[in-house]
Amino acid sequence: MATMKDFRTKNKPTWCPGCGDFTVLAALQKAVAELGLEPEQVALVSGIGCSGKISQYFNSYGFHSLHGRSLPTATGVKLANQDLTVIAAGGDGDGYGIGMGHFVHTVRRNIDITYIVMDNHIYGLTTGQTSPTSDRGFRSKTSPQGAAEEPVKAVETAIVNGASFVAQAFSGDVKQMTHIFKEAISHKGFALVNCFSPCVTFNKVNTYEWFKEQLVNVDELEDYQPEDVDHALRVLAETKGTVTGILYKQKRPVYHEVMSGASDVAAAKLDLRLPKEEQQALLQSFR
Repeated sequence: MATMKDFRTKNKPTWCPGCGDFTVLAALQKAVAELGLEPEQVALVSGIGCSGKISQYFNSYGFHSLHGRSLPTATGVKLANQDLTVIAAGGDGDGYGIGMGHFVHTVRRNIDITYIVMDNHIYGLTTGQTSPTSDRGFRSKTSPQGAAEEPVKAVETAIVNGASFVAQAFSGDVKQMTHIFKEAISHKGFALVNCFSPCVTFNKVNTYEWFKEQLVNVDELEDYQPEDVDHALRVLAETKGTVTGILYKQKRPVYHEVMSGASDVAAAKLDLRLPKEEQQALLQSFR
């Protein structure tokens, strides 16, 4: 059985010391190991940004995709090989900015993948610009007078568009994050885990200390029911989104089970492997 160590690579992370993404990586490695998965059973597709480096530090099948395109890539991987545990990962700028269109449609289709978003409320890789989740009034290089826009409400968007599993975690609580990852990966359907992952270098507002003061854990709320969509949206509104835990979940048919002809393909378990002769011919055509 694989251990957490088996999901590590020889590549040393280049994230800034204290970056919240370290916790996300560790929690993900721990979660898949505790679920009994092997590296060859997992595919991790990442986007562009500091968070996109995670696919280079996580030992499994991996694909470093284009900006905002991790979800359609992950969708293709899952539909091509439904036996794989497919995880997409990226940042708030990647997923909720240029990738927002893909996000909404992946949600409503209920693709059977887990999407981990490292949300630091800023563009970190490009050294500190206002992002889709930055609060109104947030000052940065691109908004020196303060951001004029309201932040994207990605979690609420996911819920109202039919996401079957929605949760939030915080890099200051690796235990809860690991638990949430395990539940999300085990869930059949699209699972969003928005992770508050502080950028210690460029965001001096939404710090670890700030999150610790603001966050509410739904596990500590009396009679919280994650199956109640109205309750989930009400709590999100009351806390202005600064809440962690499994916020909403429901059972819905997954995309590949309901799309035309998918059941026949799944039942047949088509062998998509090319014979060696065809592999060589294909490789030769690119030389």
